[in-house]
Amino acid sequence: MLDSDPCGRGPAPDEGVSVGTCIDCCTAIGGKPPPTFVRGISKKMKRLLGLLALSSLLTGCASGLIDPNGYDETGTASYYGAKHHGKRTASGEAFNQNAMTAAHRRLPFGTQVKVTNLANNRSVVVRINDRGPHGRGRLIDLSRKAAEQLRMLGSGTARVRVQALNN
Repeated sequence: MLDSDPCGRGPAPDEGVSVGTCIDCCTAIGGKPPPTFVRGISKKMKRLLGLLALSSLLTGCASGLIDPNGYDETGTASYYGAKHHGKRTASGEAFNQNAMTAAHRRLPFGTQVKVTNLANNRSVVVRINDRGPHGRGRLIDLSRKAAEQLRMLGSGTARVRVQALNN
């Protein structure tokens, strides 16, 4: 126990509390006030961690996009229509089931892609204006109009090839 310990309980163990600080009353030994702690983490540390988390989140969103140049993938397409008509897309524009648009998880908004139905070789060109698809195992969500032109309305899904076009 230190002689200068005002409450007589001794210095705190090394648990994130500064050395020379009393465990119970947090009165600093030697006249210096201890750092302010909230559940074991100082306010400065919380602020720093918060800034790092925000920075990571913002960087993660931006870095999730991929370069459309040379993009060529094969996968499953689905479509969305009537119940989403008029609602806002991730790009901010209203969804129009009669437009030639699509949702893709990582291609930038405005990217034009050629989508080919591999079962019948029919193709359409659509513009990416939304994020999705949200169903597992799907590559792209098409507007109802695009799905109609690919002749996939009956099945609801189709095996497709998606190729980014040079804009």
